Amino acid sequence: MTQIDLSSLQHPVLEKKLYRQRRDQLQLDLMALQLQLYRSRRRAILVVEGPDAAGKGGFLRRALRYMDPRGVRVHAIGPPDAIEAGQHYLQRFWRRLPTSGQLCVFDRSWYGRILVEHVEHGYNERERACREIAEFERMLVDDQIMVVKVLFYIDKETQRNRLLTRLESPEKHWKITDADLNSFPFHHQYCQAYEYMLKQCSQPVPWQLVAANDKYHARVAGMEALSEQWRQHLGEPAHPQANAAFVARARRVLERRREDSAD
Repeated sequence: MTQIDLSSLQHPVLEKKLYRQRRDQLQLDLMALQLQLYRSRRRAILVVEGPDAAGKGGFLRRALRYMDPRGVRVHAIGPPDAIEAGQHYLQRFWRRLPTSGQLCVFDRSWYGRILVEHVEHGYNERERACREIAEFERMLVDDQIMVVKVLFYIDKETQRNRLLTRLESPEKHWKITDADLNSFPFHHQYCQAYEYMLKQCSQPVPWQLVAANDKYHARVAGMEALSEQWRQHLGEPAHPQANAAFVARARRVLERRREDSAD
């Protein structure tokens, strides 16, 4: 990917009625595609990155709404624990890879090595990390795992307003933490880190960049990116169709049992 200036990124706005139409259709498409994923015994990974309050959680709630939860694992990645801190940073992700027919979602990921560790903790071996990550993702792709990476980006003022909303709304207090407050002053540095990541870490798996200042646009764009990438591997979504003969037989059985119960 060529160099991207995130400060000049255009943020489209999606009207609510159109958002609901696109959301509803995309949710049905993703439901059908997940069923095709399961039946084909393929494995899938969805990586979601972006600043705090960029809408990652809201996107995931909509994208996964109609998927069978038995086939989805969501990993919210935080700082490594005491044991993980003494291991190679990729080791904890190996343990979380999907099994046959499964989707694994990483809400933040191995890219923390060149994001939070670089911006807030002074890690400076980014070129090495990019090589290791590329090799890691190449192994995943070569093993026929479908990998989709989505970056949701918001500008600093949007982030500020969303964090203030969380602070002022009791039902959203749980969404704001010390980590959010510690990261906020580094918005510009994170912007530079995202630009570096987009340029240096788009092979073998390209990044899908979503302008996320408008939540409606961001959710739809994120679902479109996931749907498009899955279609390349699984084909067009085959929406389940009711079997007329089965429906008629089931209705006869169930209606008969209703009459038996009345007796």
